[in-house]
Amino acid sequence: MVKRKHLLGLQELSKEEINTILDIARPMRDIIMRDIKKVPTLRGKTVATLFYEPSTRTRSSFELAAKFLSADTLSINVSSSSVQKGESLIDTIRTLEAMGVEIIAVRHQQSGVPKFISLNTKMSVINAGDGFHEHPTQALLDLFTIKQKLYKIEGLKVAIIGDIYHSRVARSNIWGLLKLGAEVTVCGPPSLIPVEIEKLGVRVEINLQRTLEWADVVNVLRIQKERQDAGYLTTLDEYRDWYGLTQEKLEKLKGKKLLILHPGPLNRGVEIDDYVADSPNAVVNEQVTNGVAVRMAVLYLLAGGNESGNVD
Repeated sequence: MVKRKHLLGLQELSKEEINTILDIARPMRDIIMRDIKKVPTLRGKTVATLFYEPSTRTRSSFELAAKFLSADTLSINVSSSSVQKGESLIDTIRTLEAMGVEIIAVRHQQSGVPKFISLNTKMSVINAGDGFHEHPTQALLDLFTIKQKLYKIEGLKVAIIGDIYHSRVARSNIWGLLKLGAEVTVCGPPSLIPVEIEKLGVRVEINLQRTLEWADVVNVLRIQKERQDAGYLTTLDEYRDWYGLTQEKLEKLKGKKLLILHPGPLNRGVEIDDYVADSPNAVVNEQVTNGVAVRMAVLYLLAGGNESGNVD
C-alpha cells in the first residue's frame, strides 16, 4: 500500500510499495495503448515539472502522464524563468504552490534538493533525478520492463554496466532490484565504481565478458561525456573496447539471450553499438512507453488513488 505524500527515492520504499506501483502501472499502460489516451482521474489537479537540468524523455514523460490522466500541466523552463533573475529555489516553490500546483516533479543537479523541497511545501514532490543520488521513476520503469518481459524479478541476475559513480539511475535500480529479490552486479572501469559500493549488497566486476556470461539482464548506462573532463576515462574509444556492448561481445555468448536495457539517451558507438541497440533483445523503446505508464501510476497514487487501479 502506498500512502506517501512524496516519491523521493526507492531506498525509502518497501517491497510492497514498489510492487503496488508496478501493479498500478499495468492498467495505466493499457490506457496508453488505446486510441483515445485520456481518463478523467486527475481532472481538476495541477501538475508542474521543474527541471534545473536538461531532459527530453523524463520531462516529456511526466507531462504526458499527467495529461493522459486529465491533469492541468505547467512546465517551468528554468533557463527563461525568474531563476535567471536571482529568484531562490524556495521562492520558486512558494510561487508555484500559491498558483495552485498540487504535484511537482523536480530535477536538480544537487543531491537532496527534492527532499529539501518536500520539507518546505504542501505540494507532493516527485524526485525526477537529483545529483548522483536517485532517479526513482527510471528505476521503476526498468523494473516494470523486466517484469513485463521475463515475468519475474526475484532470482534474476542483473548487471548494471558503465558509469556507476555518477549514476543516480544505478543507485535507484540497486535499491529496487535488491528489494524485489534480484542479484545485482555492477561492472565498469575501476575509476567509475564508487568505493565500498559492495556494502549496498551488490557484486563488483571489472571484466565485462564475465559479467555478460553471468547475467540474465544488463542495464547499460549512458557514459556522461559532460562529466569526463576530470579524467575518469582515458578515451571513449578505449572505453568502447573494454565496456561497450558490441556484436562481437554478444556473439561470444554463443546464443545466450540477454535482456538489454538502456535509460537513454544512447551514445551509439560508445557504450552500445547500433547492432545491439536495434536488436530484438534491446527494449529501449518499450522502456520509454513504460516510463509514461509508471509515472501515471505514481501521479495516481500520490493524488490519493486506491490500489485497484480503476481509473475510468
